[in-house]
Amino acid sequence: MFCGEYVQGTIFPAPNFNPMMDAQVIDGALQGFECNKDLLIDILTQRSNAQRQMIAGTYQSMYGRDLIADLKEQLSSHFKEVMVGLMYPPPSYDAHELWHAMKGAGTDENCLIEILASRTNGEIFQMREAYCLQYSNNLQEDIYSETSGHFRDTLMNLVQGNREEGYTDPAMAAQDAMVLWEACQQKTGEHKTMLQMILCNKSYPQLWLIFQEFQTISGQDLVDTISDCYDGYFQELLIAIVRCVQDKPSYFAYKLYRAIHDFGFHNKTVIRILIARSEIDLMTIRKRYKERFGKSLFHDIKSFASGHYKKALLAICAGDVEDY
Repeated sequence: MFCGEYVQGTIFPAPNFNPMMDAQVIDGALQGFECNKDLLIDILTQRSNAQRQMIAGTYQSMYGRDLIADLKEQLSSHFKEVMVGLMYPPPSYDAHELWHAMKGAGTDENCLIEILASRTNGEIFQMREAYCLQYSNNLQEDIYSETSGHFRDTLMNLVQGNREEGYTDPAMAAQDAMVLWEACQQKTGEHKTMLQMILCNKSYPQLWLIFQEFQTISGQDLVDTISDCYDGYFQELLIAIVRCVQDKPSYFAYKLYRAIHDFGFHNKTVIRILIARSEIDLMTIRKRYKERFGKSLFHDIKSFASGHYKKALLAICAGDVEDY
């Protein structure tokens, strides 16, 4: 993060909020032959997550039905994923994404990397609790059984949510930078373990110092060095951690750009980042996206998505004409 910079989301609590009125409008929108998708977008993308939870509670008590279940039943395709995704509290949404990344044939390693490399200790703790409640499974055990090698070791370390917080120690930073340099040269199992222990357990301010020391010692950027020395998902995870320490909104801007341009609009990734970051730093992510890639996020979503799905994504993105 740029020092002292204030990050901002795109979705804020609606003023004059009336959950009963919203519940009634949503019920009306879901009834009838043609579901009124515009109304759903207008309400669900213009309320904070806490307000959406209140709407769901009111809806349940007024109509005796579960709003998420009704949205799943009435909607389809990617538009359904967006509307349903907005209804989960943030820890439940992370848990939902991790569960779907691991269940069934194959594992979506990119989803595991993106979530576990970027979340704070508190977010990881709440996500583990939500995972256990929703799926009666242990998140650590599932990650252990679905992954392998040093990639697994690093994920298992991150999911503990034991990163140090706050303090910095310049002398220790110089020492750890040497360890990182050696780990990138020698690449033994022991060195890989030392490398991931530093990246998973040191505080963000301490890692800033370590990265600066690393640059001084090696004359290289740590991301470039890791790219040269390692490969596979282990490499991708280490780079994701480093990028999140350096500047989290830039990391997500990069992930969105790749999801839109390199993967022919990878819907799951775009939906997940927009929803998960909407109240944290999506406005800042939009700013980084424009600075780095020239075109705005709003423009790129508009070019690649369509219909009510596009309309919902753009509403979360909260772009406007100037953003073109």
